[in-house]
Amino acid sequence: MSEAESDRAARVLADFEGRWRMARRIGQANGPDARLEGEACWSPVAEGLLCEERGVLSVEGQPPLEAHRRYLWRADLSVWFDDGRYFHQVPGQGGPCGHWCAPDQYDGVYDFNRWPVWRCTWQVRGPRKDYRMVTEYRR
Repeated sequence: MSEAESDRAARVLADFEGRWRMARRIGQANGPDARLEGEACWSPVAEGLLCEERGVLSVEGQPPLEAHRRYLWRADLSVWFDDGRYFHQVPGQGGPCGHWCAPDQYDGVYDFNRWPVWRCTWQVRGPRKDYRMVTEYRR
């Protein structure tokens, strides 16, 4: 298999293990834009990989804040919040996913076309939310 074919292969949990640089852009429809620069680290745990995101969140017109979030990724590429609630299913080949969190709809897309650089985009809409968040990961 050539390197290009390998890059297009379906992702498996082990592909994500380790440290990744993370750059996130959040475009608000009715508010200030934001960005998060930091690191995401996928570490082995009994249930799969624990993903810990850490970085500095910068929102226009506000002082920077330290940000931290954790998720559990399981072998089937299902993603769970750190409180045990199901979040979504990562499509191994890339593509759409979704999450309903009443009253908000989260529509996501994973893009693995430039592996090991990859992106996850979320469009979030609800009564009080309307934003697009694009996160790029790279080793």
